[in-house]
Amino acid sequence: MTNIRIGNGYDIHKLVEGRPLILGGIEISHTVGLLGHSDADVLTHAIMDAMLGALSLGDIGLYFPPTDPQWAGANSLRLLEQVDGLVRSRGWKIGNIDSVIVAERPKLKPHIKTMQEKLAGVLSLNPDRVSIKATTNEQLGPVGREEGIAAYSVVLLILEQ
Repeated sequence: MTNIRIGNGYDIHKLVEGRPLILGGIEISHTVGLLGHSDADVLTHAIMDAMLGALSLGDIGLYFPPTDPQWAGANSLRLLEQVDGLVRSRGWKIGNIDSVIVAERPKLKPHIKTMQEKLAGVLSLNPDRVSIKATTNEQLGPVGREEGIAAYSVVLLILEQ
C-alpha cells in the first residue's frame, strides 16, 4: 500500500476586532476576524498541513514562516496553490479532503458550498471531493468562549500512475 498516504492538519487562530474573517478562501461577514501573519484562514491552513504531513514534508511554518515579511497578509489560497504544486511535483494527487471548522459563531452552514467550490477550484478537484463540516465547541474552551476558531483536516493523497 505505498500508493496512498493520509495526512491530518489542525490550526487555530484568535478572533480580534479589525480583521476580516476568511475561511476556505472566502470572506464571511462577522464582527471579528482571525489574527495571523497571513490572512489567518484556519481551514486552508489545516488542509495545507494535512497535505504536507501525508508526505512527511513538515508543516506550513517551514514553507511560509510567520517571521518572514513576504508572507504578511498573504492570501492562503495562493499558499495552497504552492503546497499543491509541491505535492504534485512529487507525483501525488489529492483523492479527497475531509475537514471540520469549529466555531461558535457565525453560522457557517450557508457558506460551506462556496468554500468547497473555492478550494476545489484552486486544487483542480470536483467539489464533491472537498468535504467541509462545521460544528460548535458547545461553549467549552477558547473556541467555545469565542476567543478563536479552529479547523481540522484529513487529506488522502494518491500516487499518480
